[in-house]
Amino acid sequence: MIVNQSQDFLNQLDQGDYPAGSPVCADAVLMVEPSGFSVSPESAADNCYMDLTGAIDSARAMRQSKALAQALECQGIEVISFPGRVDTPDAVFPNNVFATIPGRLIIGHMLHPVRQREAKRADIRQYFSSRGYQTVDLSHLDCIAELTGPLVIDHARRIGFCGMTGRVDQAGLAAMHDAFDLEMIFSFELHAEEYHTNVVMMVLAGRACVIFPGAFVDPLVPAAIERAFPGRTLILNEQEKNAFAGNCIALSERDLFMSLTGVNNLRGSSLARLRSWGFQVHSVALDEIEKAGGSLRCMVAEVFGCPLSIQA
Repeated sequence: MIVNQSQDFLNQLDQGDYPAGSPVCADAVLMVEPSGFSVSPESAADNCYMDLTGAIDSARAMRQSKALAQALECQGIEVISFPGRVDTPDAVFPNNVFATIPGRLIIGHMLHPVRQREAKRADIRQYFSSRGYQTVDLSHLDCIAELTGPLVIDHARRIGFCGMTGRVDQAGLAAMHDAFDLEMIFSFELHAEEYHTNVVMMVLAGRACVIFPGAFVDPLVPAAIERAFPGRTLILNEQEKNAFAGNCIALSERDLFMSLTGVNNLRGSSLARLRSWGFQVHSVALDEIEKAGGSLRCMVAEVFGCPLSIQA
C-alpha cells in the first residue's frame, strides 16, 4: 500500500496492522572505498550539499573511509568492502545503488549517468548471487529509484517513508515498494533543495526517529511521522540537519553512528535525548567525504541475511 496523505497514514497506523516483527538492524554493511575519489559536477546539479570550491584530498578520504570501517568492526558489525573506481566518483555512497532484504539484492535506477555506471558492477552482483541472493534489478526499468536515499525504512514494521524529489518518481516508488516487500510507504513532497530523504530524517532501530520538519512541503507530514514514534522523535534544527546529523544510522539496538561533523553540531539537548533512549553515539571524521554531498549513512548499504564475509 502507498499512501500520500498524512491522515491516511495515521489511519493505517491506528488500525494496528503493522506489528514490529521483522529484523530491525542489518547483519552487515557494504562499503565502497573512495579510490580515485572526487566530487562529481553532474551529481552537484541537484545536490546543494556538495562542495565544489576546493580540491579533494583523496588520500585523506581513503583514511576516513577506513576509519569508519574500523569503527564499525570494533562494534561487531561486519563490513563487506569493495574498491572504488575513478569513473564512478560517487560510488563511496553505495546505499543509493545497492540494498538488501533477507535473500534479495536490490539494484537501484539512478538519475545521473555517472551513477548509473555503479549499478552495472559485476563484482558486487556476483558477490550476492554466489551467496544465494535473488537479484531484483530496477536499473533496467523505466523509472528513477535511488533506494535508501529517498526511501527511509522502518524495517521492524516494514513501513517506508519516501520523499518525492528528482531522485525518485512514481514508477520508482511502486517498484521499491515491491522490491523491499514493504507493507506500506508514506510518500510526501520535500522542498526542492532537498535531494534525499535520508539527509532530513532517519528511523533508528525501529524505535526512534530524527527529523528536520523544515524540509517538508506539508507541515502535517513531519507531525504525522512524529506520531509514528511517540515520545521518541528528535526534532533537528537547520544547523544540525546541514551538518548531516540526520544522515545517521543505528546498526544495532544501541549503536548509533554519525559523522563527527554531525555530532559536533548537535545541541546538547539533542545528544542527551539520543542517549536517554539507550543509544551510544559513535562518531568518525568524514569531512573530506562530506564534500561530495553525503555522510555516514550514505556510505553504508545495509546487508540483511548474514553473508559469509570475504574482502572483495
